[in-house]
Amino acid sequence: MKFFRLILLVFFVFTACKSKQNLASKTSITKRMSARKVVKKHLATFLDKKTIDARLNIVFKDEKQQQKLKVKLRIDTNKVIWINVTYKGMVLLARAKITPTSVSYYEKINKTYFKGDFSLLEVLFGSEINFKQLQNMLIGESFLDLKTQKHLSSVNENAHFLFPDQQNKGFDVLFWINPMHFKLDKQVLQNRNKNQELKVVYKAYASFDDVFFPKKIQISAKAENKFTHLDIDYKTVIFNKNISIPFRIPKGYKPIVF
Repeated sequence: MKFFRLILLVFFVFTACKSKQNLASKTSITKRMSARKVVKKHLATFLDKKTIDARLNIVFKDEKQQQKLKVKLRIDTNKVIWINVTYKGMVLLARAKITPTSVSYYEKINKTYFKGDFSLLEVLFGSEINFKQLQNMLIGESFLDLKTQKHLSSVNENAHFLFPDQQNKGFDVLFWINPMHFKLDKQVLQNRNKNQELKVVYKAYASFDDVFFPKKIQISAKAENKFTHLDIDYKTVIFNKNISIPFRIPKGYKPIVF
């Protein structure tokens, strides 16, 4: 499994639970609300859990292949993100460990590994990415800190559409926030200069302890002539459990240099 593909898995795996019931779809017409109020309501939905232990199914597609994978995800909030990818839940394919200062993974098919920092993600996506931003993506929250920049709002696709009043040079970050529960419907990162785009669509939500979480997510990424698509279906989740983060690169594996 190429590192670029594994990072996409890490980027967008989100904790979920067996749903009590799916939220009703939006049926009324969304009325425009000030950006400040939308941001405030979205921030109020942020997750307050120490650890997350989840199992999910992923269908991975790119221009060459399609794979069905089973994934274990563990998050020690603000400390570690751990992901374990298997085939049919039995054969280990890859394992990754992300901390605020490092990105590490190994894969068994080619017996290779990578150890480095977040600078690789900056090369891949054309924008600086830190641990907090990555963690927010994994738990269905806004990629950027919405409190640090002024935003404008409008209504688009029957959702509250947020966009910064001053975009970064060549780089756009856009948010569609659900008018019913104020979690994300979609967020898009675009690098116009490098023809790169990451699009995360939250297709369905589920309720757990009266808190809503994404249940089904579609991820699309493109860079130049390459594309990757993920269909994610979250099966189980446990919050605030004592979790282990096993990670040791096997002997004899060869390092990957980017």
